[in-house]
Amino acid sequence: MSEDKTQPQDVADELKGVPEELLEKNAETADPQAEQLARLREELEVAKQDVLYARAETQNVRRRMEKDIADTRAYAATGFARDILSVADNLSRALSAIPAELREDERLKSLVTGIEATGREIDKVFAAHGISRIAAMGLPLDPNQHQAMIEIPSADAEPGTVVQELQAGYMIKDRLLRPAMVAVAKKPD
Repeated sequence: MSEDKTQPQDVADELKGVPEELLEKNAETADPQAEQLARLREELEVAKQDVLYARAETQNVRRRMEKDIADTRAYAATGFARDILSVADNLSRALSAIPAELREDERLKSLVTGIEATGREIDKVFAAHGISRIAAMGLPLDPNQHQAMIEIPSADAEPGTVVQELQAGYMIKDRLLRPAMVAVAKKPD
């Protein structure tokens, strides 16, 4: 076994003539603790960035979930509301089909009153759930709320104006539930 008996002066003599920059670079990389410390610092920075990204993503997911929950609550009744609109339409048609002389008949007066009360109750329930009727008569055609079914020649109304409502349209909060089906004025031939 041979022992390495290198003296500091021997090392210094051997390194004469080697550029200082190379010696400093080798001195930094020669220290394994310094290398490990630098590597750990890099890993720490990467881990910090990953944590920040994960927090931001978690906040985004939370916000999306809160919005989805709010939308679900706000528009949960949409399917049911669409189905009940036909009931409201039929009730309205029944009321409008009763002639004035039958409305005055004492035998039918309570029936007419009951149908009218039912119509008011449906309107009250619609309002409680954010369902509102779309205004149409006399307004310009709005393709976001109205569906033009026919054009009627008219000298009295501006072309593109709703002159007749064939079926009422409804909104649920700020979303269209059903467009109003309308007749639109056009220039007379």
